[in-house]
Amino acid sequence: MQPVVVAEPYRFVPPHRGGFWPWLFGRCLVRRKLHDFGVEQLEFRGLERLRASFAAGAGVMLTPNHCRPCDPFIILALLAAEGRSAYTMASRHLFRQSWMQTWVLRRAGVFSVYREGLDRESLRLAIEVLAEAKRPLVLFPEGVITRANDRLIHLMEGTSFIARNAAKMRGDSGKVVVHPVAIRYLHDGDTAAGIAAVLLDIERRLSWRPRPDLPTLERIAKVGAALLTLKELEHLGAQQPGDLADRIERLVDHLLTPLEAEWLKGKREDGVVARVKSIRIAVVPELAAGELPEAERARRWRQLEDCYLAQQLSLYPRGYLEDATPERLLETVERFEEDLTDDARIHRPIRAIVEVGEAIPVSAQRERGAAGDPLMDAVRTRIEAMLATTRRVA
Repeated sequence: MQPVVVAEPYRFVPPHRGGFWPWLFGRCLVRRKLHDFGVEQLEFRGLERLRASFAAGAGVMLTPNHCRPCDPFIILALLAAEGRSAYTMASRHLFRQSWMQTWVLRRAGVFSVYREGLDRESLRLAIEVLAEAKRPLVLFPEGVITRANDRLIHLMEGTSFIARNAAKMRGDSGKVVVHPVAIRYLHDGDTAAGIAAVLLDIERRLSWRPRPDLPTLERIAKVGAALLTLKELEHLGAQQPGDLADRIERLVDHLLTPLEAEWLKGKREDGVVARVKSIRIAVVPELAAGELPEAERARRWRQLEDCYLAQQLSLYPRGYLEDATPERLLETVERFEEDLTDDARIHRPIRAIVEVGEAIPVSAQRERGAAGDPLMDAVRTRIEAMLATTRRVA
């Protein structure tokens, strides 16, 4: 389990507000960091749309899809190409890795958000900087790294809350707009060799005889079924019937439904990430206060581990390999490796195509009687449309 939950009292980490460090990082650091992630080519599209919003003095929010750990650097590179920097909201655990990482994040314009509670300071700052319209605000509405470049999960509605309140704060002084951003990654190396290397390591980890003779898709399915079965044995006592997607869904519900009954009186949010977030909000605060008996602390950590497993399982999209492009195959084995080891090796070279969508004007008031959130529906529709134009055909 990656250390995404910090059981310590929270303190808001604000961004550095000066312009020198973001400028320097944009010129000298971002491309190097992208190279470390295997991204060796960048192509930007739709920059004229962004320029038009800047020229109009609008408060600009960027809402990219979030399928790889390097996505924030992609957006910083996009803005650096226009001589601009941004403010970016990021989970508090990223500020707990080292003092150097915290120092760099703050000077790159990144500020913390406490996902296990209501972070008024973070929300207030996000609304303020968006209304100021001096730098764009970057939010990743999926909330987690999916490693699924062709699918969006449920989008968190906190994004539209911030946008609407910034529009209200600006009033007649100017508008607020949201620019959906689609990040498409294409692997231009020997994808088959990269996938085979990961599968070989996992097969050995399972004490299997390696099966390079099998077709790649069959080999991936075999490994995926084995990994899921191990979790079913751990949590359900036996391998379950049905296809993999149904089995994943049942295991996720087995993990989360009892926790929702205990902590949320049975309330269930839309989307597994939102369900997990609600449970964490209930479980973590007393854990962070440090006053619980040791047995209760251990019990809650086990519950958080179950939440993490449920969230990771949910990030294997139903039917994703029915259209088995090289990138989808690679993403799947990367997630296998990450779920087993908390890390995934770099496969290079990767080419990133980044498209900025048309501006979506934000109203200060949410449309009454609308089903769902119209702003987030529009963000989803436009990101999916842009991703569709850049996908590789199997």
